[in-house]
Amino acid sequence: MSPYDVVGDRRNRGELFVTAAETTTRTYAELFDAIRLNVGQVVRGKDEAIRLSILCLVAEGHCLVEDAPGVGKTTLAKALARSVDGTFGRIQFTPDLLPADVVGTSIWNRTSGSFEFRRGAIFHSIVLADEINRASPKTQSALLEAMAERQVTVDGTTHDLERPFLVVATQNPLDHEGTYPLPESQLDRFLMRISIGYPAPEAELELLTSHGINDDAEILASIGPVVSTTEVQGMIHAVHRVHVDPAIRRYLVELATASRRHPSLALGASPRAVLSLQRAAQAHAAAGGRTFVTPDDIKYLAGPVLTHRLVISPEAMLKGTDAGVVVRELLERVPVPPGSVG
Repeated sequence: MSPYDVVGDRRNRGELFVTAAETTTRTYAELFDAIRLNVGQVVRGKDEAIRLSILCLVAEGHCLVEDAPGVGKTTLAKALARSVDGTFGRIQFTPDLLPADVVGTSIWNRTSGSFEFRRGAIFHSIVLADEINRASPKTQSALLEAMAERQVTVDGTTHDLERPFLVVATQNPLDHEGTYPLPESQLDRFLMRISIGYPAPEAELELLTSHGINDDAEILASIGPVVSTTEVQGMIHAVHRVHVDPAIRRYLVELATASRRHPSLALGASPRAVLSLQRAAQAHAAAGGRTFVTPDDIKYLAGPVLTHRLVISPEAMLKGTDAGVVVRELLERVPVPPGSVG
């Protein structure tokens, strides 16, 4: 048995057990909730944003957090990194940041008489790409290979990245000064785009109490790892084993086809978007203690997974149509598979 096998009868017992070497066996849902509750000690009142970011980790995707300054984007990424017993790297994106600062570069070693590769900040399990849209498109593109293939190529040599590997990128709205829009090819590398939003009044009162005594560094230092990287790898392997019925797959394809024919869209959902939605739905089903995907999983995740990948036509943009409205229309128009739960 592999150290990442799911044990037990998945269909009958309805639970995914992750067996990680040298650890106590816990279910996928228990591991997921351990991370969620740990991050929730720092990021108050934002359970959905926390849940979506963890889904990105276990679905082997990447997360783009877009919101106004000061709502906790960076804190969310740091708290998630502290919850996993892996390495953490931060890249502060600025207009003068170079691609070599991200992926690394080859340095001449006079002693050995050869070039040595010096790793960039991308070589960590969880990487915070802070304010990614403040860097030039050339530097942004340095992330493309790393995010899509979990490797980087420098001077013709390919270097593998750590596993698990997650990029959490933060982005301010594009109407803020000094920002560069992310190209479609870069946006498509992100499994989800999420927004944190302003906290509820009760959560903000609690925030004032806790942060009035301690600064951000002390609050983050109060939490530690609750899962190992081996357990996260086990969760990733468990996600692959979540059953997707052929009718659900057909439902996904019909949603994508409908998006490509929608009159308000210049660019619909790509095959990568459909694969991403299926993988995220599998991770969400497992977090709910299920071994199978339902249409409700698809509906819940369609917005975060698809909206940043759809391109609104100029005519529809003039009418005020946005991608979120289009996704809701697609979910209303495409029928749910008969006999499925949803």
